[in-house]
Amino acid sequence: MSLQLQTQLQLHTTKSHHSLSRPYAHSFHGRRSTTPSNPRSPLSNLTFRSSSTLQHHALFPLFRYSNEQPIPLPALRIVAGYSVADDDRVAHSPAKLLRRILGSPGIHQSPACFDALSAKLVERAGFHCCFVSGFSVSAARLGMPDAGLISYGEMVEQGRLITQAVSIPVIGDADTGYGNAMNVKRTVREFIQAGFAGIMLEDQLSPKACGHTQGRKVVSREEAVMRIKAAVDARKESGSDIVILARTDSRQAVSFEESLWRTKAFADAGADLLFIDALASKEEMKAFCETAPLVPKLANMLEGGGKTPILNPSELEDAGFKLVAYPLSLIGVSMQAMLDALASIKGGHVPHGSMPSFEKMKEIVGFNSYYEEEKLYATSNHLSSQRAE
Repeated sequence: MSLQLQTQLQLHTTKSHHSLSRPYAHSFHGRRSTTPSNPRSPLSNLTFRSSSTLQHHALFPLFRYSNEQPIPLPALRIVAGYSVADDDRVAHSPAKLLRRILGSPGIHQSPACFDALSAKLVERAGFHCCFVSGFSVSAARLGMPDAGLISYGEMVEQGRLITQAVSIPVIGDADTGYGNAMNVKRTVREFIQAGFAGIMLEDQLSPKACGHTQGRKVVSREEAVMRIKAAVDARKESGSDIVILARTDSRQAVSFEESLWRTKAFADAGADLLFIDALASKEEMKAFCETAPLVPKLANMLEGGGKTPILNPSELEDAGFKLVAYPLSLIGVSMQAMLDALASIKGGHVPHGSMPSFEKMKEIVGFNSYYEEEKLYATSNHLSSQRAE
């Protein structure tokens, strides 16, 4: 049974009060969302339209789901497109919103995107956070494997395009941090500037190997911990709240016991979220969640066949996980859809099946909202009769 979230929004302006004609309205960084209504998504269908003359403030309750039941959280306030706490004096960044998500009841799903369009689709589907997959970005941007070939600059640039396209918090994949501790500090600062809410750092040797593949080697315990310490220091020095996601690949490279030692050390160094790649059983997953119990854990559900058992969200929550990533779903189905479309074209046919209409594609990328906003600035000499309707 679908659950309708009935939310009363109060909209305050500097001069008068206005009501919203739709359930929600939102625009972060001046962008308008076209997210459809989703009863599971307390942030869906939220569209603020900022203008130069009005400052909008909306107050609404936030819900998360635990075992299929809605759980209200303290109200968030959207101020000029940014979510802040009840106290209007404190502005909340995407990182603070991610921290609130991680601190709320239930488990939270984070599909992996690889470009601005895939990120917009994640948001449109009603998810509240998004993960940038290094595997997927390497494949889509370079057409190359995730083997340490994509550069620091390319990941920062791709991340900036992604974070500018959506309102939900985005976690970026920074691989090994691109060098020593000083490189890690610069990487953290640049990920903050790019708009990331979180940054994932791993303990592999450079050049790294892809997760769940052969040939992975990790740095020493001391160097691994120092990377996380450097990241935490960079966060403090920048005045940011970016979430530090500490990943270890030592489960496959060394042993399960080594991976537990490292995750506890990462927690002691100040990591906000912990991840062991390639856990091999449900028992290992549960034991991992019992390590450093006060720090949230990330589960990686490698679709298509990996070393970690694929569990549903309820099972992962029962094991103790707080966040679950799906790294290959979007890039994988995109690959297959393109192969199918190319086969149809080669056979002399127009692609069909899951092919959306041109109108649907225009709506997804934002033509409709673009035309609406364009009207605000068009003059009679430039406004076409077709768009003026």
